[in-house]
Amino acid sequence: PPSKQLTDLKIDKGTRNFLKEPAMTKAQCDQAVERGARLVSQVHAKGCNVISFGEMGIGNTSSASILMSLLCHLSIEDCVGRGAGLDNEQLKSKIRILKQAMNRKNVTHPVDILTEFGGFEIAMMCGAMLQAAEHKMILLIDGFIASAAFLAAYHLCPDIMDYAVFCHESDETGHKRILEFLKAKPILKLNMRLGEGTGTAVAYPVLQSAVNFLNEMASFEQAGVSKSADKNAQRA
Repeated sequence: PPSKQLTDLKIDKGTRNFLKEPAMTKAQCDQAVERGARLVSQVHAKGCNVISFGEMGIGNTSSASILMSLLCHLSIEDCVGRGAGLDNEQLKSKIRILKQAMNRKNVTHPVDILTEFGGFEIAMMCGAMLQAAEHKMILLIDGFIASAAFLAAYHLCPDIMDYAVFCHESDETGHKRILEFLKAKPILKLNMRLGEGTGTAVAYPVLQSAVNFLNEMASFEQAGVSKSADKNAQRA
């Protein structure tokens, strides 16, 4: 039921079967991007300067794998992982189906790729990330799915890298290769693969600690360490 704690921005009850047709219409993709951007602007207006992104999707490693393959110019085999725990035969079937889907339509522009193969949550994250960079906010990027959304945003606006912090390296197969493509160094590697923003939640206190150390920790000079070291050297 409706709740003040929930924001209902549903585009549709699900994307369509991208093996047979575009996952969404161009209008739906634009709507998802715009709604993600609007959410970020609302958060920024309250005085926030850092934002993280997470998702809860069913089957969205498939969308993310195709986005990664097309945007990083890698074979789909290099991008596909086991998702929620596929066995070897299921993994082979996943790769075969995704290849068939990619052969259905040749697209190169990031928005067209999102329209043909994305999910609403991925398109919405893409729009949110672009808007956060527009506001000069710090973007905390989570695992595989969020990084695939970031890839689309990066191809639309490469300067977005200046605002991004990659919080961890997921255990999902393709995530390490996305980070390599972006030349990004993640803060943590804890064998996590849950998504849902968990990596950003774990990394955020590390970032807070780093800021506190830089702003509050005494330097050697302030603590008199350098002077003591000089006196000891003179005695020696």
